[in-house]
Amino acid sequence: MDNNNVGKEEEEQNVGESTGKLHLKREITLLGGVSVIVGSMVGSGIFISPVGVLSNVGMVGASLLIWVACGLIATCGSLTYAELGTMIPQSGAEYPYLKEAFGPVPAFLFAWTSSIVLKPSAVAIIGLVFGEYLIRPFFENCQDVPSNAVKLAAATCICLVTCINCISVKVAERIQICFTIAKLTALLIIVVAGLYALSTGLTDNLQNSFTGEVKWSTVGTSFYQGFWAYDGWNQLNYITEELKNPSVNLPRAIMIGIPLVMLVYVLTNVAYLAGLSLNEMMSSRAVAVTFGGKLLGSMAWIIPLGVAISTFGSINGYIITGPRIIYTAAREGHMPEVLAMMHTKRFTPVPAVIFNTIIALLVLIPNDFDSLVNYFSFSMWLFHGGSALALLVLRWKQPDRKRPYKVPIFIPVIVVLIALYLVIYPIVSQPAWEYLYAALFIASGILFYIPFIHLKINATCMRPATVFLQKLLQVIQPDNCRKTL
Repeated sequence: MDNNNVGKEEEEQNVGESTGKLHLKREITLLGGVSVIVGSMVGSGIFISPVGVLSNVGMVGASLLIWVACGLIATCGSLTYAELGTMIPQSGAEYPYLKEAFGPVPAFLFAWTSSIVLKPSAVAIIGLVFGEYLIRPFFENCQDVPSNAVKLAAATCICLVTCINCISVKVAERIQICFTIAKLTALLIIVVAGLYALSTGLTDNLQNSFTGEVKWSTVGTSFYQGFWAYDGWNQLNYITEELKNPSVNLPRAIMIGIPLVMLVYVLTNVAYLAGLSLNEMMSSRAVAVTFGGKLLGSMAWIIPLGVAISTFGSINGYIITGPRIIYTAAREGHMPEVLAMMHTKRFTPVPAVIFNTIIALLVLIPNDFDSLVNYFSFSMWLFHGGSALALLVLRWKQPDRKRPYKVPIFIPVIVVLIALYLVIYPIVSQPAWEYLYAALFIASGILFYIPFIHLKINATCMRPATVFLQKLLQVIQPDNCRKTL
């Protein structure tokens, strides 16, 4: 990594103010970057997914190995993205990588799928978990929490975080740091309680961890559930243009954040297995709450509070990063003009943030967690594999290009192979409508690309709406914005 450009990159933060140009400001520090990664990854997954991993693989020992394997694969993916992010220091992660390696069509399909489905779905899923854990204490004597109350709480949380991110990236970063510390503290309580249970002799699940048979037909689905908990390992690449000294801080944040999360996840799963019987785990909808109720006694309320804090921080992480895909794609002319604009004083992409939130609120209407996770994971790994393949293509096409960080070649190869497995194997072993819907939706982006991007048909009817929103939101196009729709 080249440290000689540190001062130069940090000076870019105030270039806009000194030259009159408008662009995203570099306000995210190394600590903020680690918090974005850890805070986005540690959300609802570790409190819910352990049951999905265990039930689909059918063996305690194998489930722990899957958690470790998911962490190692996430590490390989993040190291691959570290090279891409330092070589192509643009926000939007997969979008600029796919565009540079394969051209505008794959990049547009990613932006189309991500902005309409992937990122809003992630926000909605985590929001539903936040709502359920926040509302549940008010309905202690009820078997089920009213779904409308859960959705209202989720929508309120999403809207609150959206307002914060529209006001200031710096404020959002500070909130992310505070909530990351709080959620790690909640997981530490679970780990300590689990270690205490182990010290008292509750080791049955771990002593017999490799008895039984592995359910090979659903191993791919168990990986999906595990990867849902690890999702967020690439979040920092979405805000590269707002990260201070990205050529140094991007790889450092990844190397600190991913191993930390993997260690915490494995210890948390060991704690669950020590404190609960297999029947208690398998019958629990919220394994963390069941664990707290059994081991923490009168302090069990800490777990629902910890989950609510964790999911709030995770939503904040996704809303910091997700809209940057929309903003970057619109800046390149692949989305409506207004989505490429930013606030004239706050330097935040307000229209893109609001658009992302509107879609997330619509996704709240259906609340089937498993279907959403399967759909999300299937689509997500198509583009993760494509980005790793982009690195290999760029190594071949541009061997002399400056790379501040260079990953061993076998790592992106592993990511490509794992992505192929995670896309193909679950479809073959357990065909489901979600996969067909995902493929059709991704392909449908071509219907918008051909007329509006390739043929450059001008949507003049959108101009009045663009002008109205520009005045209402006090936004303007940045100086590096291309002609848009």
